[in-house]
Amino acid sequence: MKIESDFLVIGSGIAGLFVALKSAAYGRVNIVTKKKEQDSNTNFAQGGIASVFSENDSYALHIQDTMTAGAGLCQLAAVETMVKEGPERVKELIKLGVEFTQNSLAQSSNAFDLGKEGGHSRNRILHAKDITGRVIEQALLKQIRQHPNIRMFEDHIAIDLITEHNLAEKKKEPLGAIRCWGAYVLDSHLKQIKTFFSHTTILSTGGSGRTYLHTTNPEIATGDGVAMAFRAGATLANLEFMQFHPTALYERHPQQGQAFLISEALRGFGGILKNFRGVPFMDQAHPLKSLAPRDIVARAIDREMKETGKPHVYLDVTALDKEEIKKRFPNIYERCLKDGLDITREMIPVVPAAHYMCGGVVTDSWGRTSIENVFACGEVACTGVHGANRLASNSLLEAVVFSHRIVEFVRQRYNFKQRSFPSILPWDDTDTFNTREWVVIAHDRIAIPHLLWDYVGIVRSDYRLKMALDRITVIHDAVEKFYKKTKITAELLELRNIALTAKLTARCALTRKESRGLHYNVDYPEPNDTDWKKDTLIRLDE
Repeated sequence: MKIESDFLVIGSGIAGLFVALKSAAYGRVNIVTKKKEQDSNTNFAQGGIASVFSENDSYALHIQDTMTAGAGLCQLAAVETMVKEGPERVKELIKLGVEFTQNSLAQSSNAFDLGKEGGHSRNRILHAKDITGRVIEQALLKQIRQHPNIRMFEDHIAIDLITEHNLAEKKKEPLGAIRCWGAYVLDSHLKQIKTFFSHTTILSTGGSGRTYLHTTNPEIATGDGVAMAFRAGATLANLEFMQFHPTALYERHPQQGQAFLISEALRGFGGILKNFRGVPFMDQAHPLKSLAPRDIVARAIDREMKETGKPHVYLDVTALDKEEIKKRFPNIYERCLKDGLDITREMIPVVPAAHYMCGGVVTDSWGRTSIENVFACGEVACTGVHGANRLASNSLLEAVVFSHRIVEFVRQRYNFKQRSFPSILPWDDTDTFNTREWVVIAHDRIAIPHLLWDYVGIVRSDYRLKMALDRITVIHDAVEKFYKKTKITAELLELRNIALTAKLTARCALTRKESRGLHYNVDYPEPNDTDWKKDTLIRLDE
């Protein structure tokens, strides 16, 4: 089955929805999303979106805070673009129906209740109580459902990008050039492979948190965009920089799955991290104490847990105004209350969890990847904004800014009326079969997250990284062999992408011979600006 459009958007988080909505003004848009429309990291983003809206704030300060958090690897031009264009994109969200929380004490009707999170020198976090991501998604989805130029294909999972390797008649492309005309996609309901043709393919597939045992990410975060782009020949960067959110809710009997996020905004509101004795331990770790950047807080918690032998630390908000806590953080309050924990009276047990992928598919300032006609935005993209560590609440801002820039580039450069699609080879699944041996490799879906958690976690060593890479490579090769002879299912596609993304993550981590930002290696405990103040770049042909 062949489906054509001017824009193919793979993924339906804030980046995918925003770019789809803006693209629809210039052409036909198809959104491919492998789960229901509301399943994404955006939907679970509690904190907010960072942007300069206060009189005592400035672009320079936001840029400086972002560069400092990025530990020397942020690209200044990209950061300046995000920060300076950010307020206009936030205003655009407001026009689309996003209602950010207002400051009840302010005189102006447009005075936002600006929060403060780790690494920020000013209050600049716009939020919708503690369900910001969900509120943004609902507003965007409402607009998308009403737009005649947009079709959303739920329960569809992209398999691979269509490049010149899939052409029925091979074209002579310039040396090293790769061009894309869409993607092969599995309809999970019909068990049918569909060919989605498009002049422009936009990856907005989110992150890869499910490669780790403990993560705040939903089930769909299996590194699909990273894996597809790599297999097609795109350049990737900095996969070693996985941000571990310092404070996920600790559960007595944890199972592999999504950890509940305890927003950093709670610490911005005045919450204090304490050990099991009730003693604040961040005071000696960083001048910003409990509001230090996430990598520092996560390592401090990891060290505290290892030194005390305790499975968690605590976040204490009991000294704060009880009614304000309930009003400002109703989602967190209710979720903890379900576990029998009243956070206004008891300290919250917390542990770190894999949260945000700072590396990804390399793009320029217009969202272009190294593959012609392929763009990337949101968490899957490495725009140069985050460097070695993402500043809190910059992710939603990055998503809308660079989504907008993608559409601006395409609008100015492309003439859809004069473009046509080449003849593409149909999907060929001959010599494959519905195997009954899924159980033989099903355990790999469990083994990989354990391997990354134990060996490519918050604190690393060359020995552990080599062990992880060797073991994951064996698993990856077995999965690929199984994939080539088996009828495709959504579960198999996710396993294939998890295996490849995990392998590439371990490879990047082993390559970097220093400690910087989110990557901490006990064999190289200090940053090395002479040899390693650069991105870790990888490609299929290297």
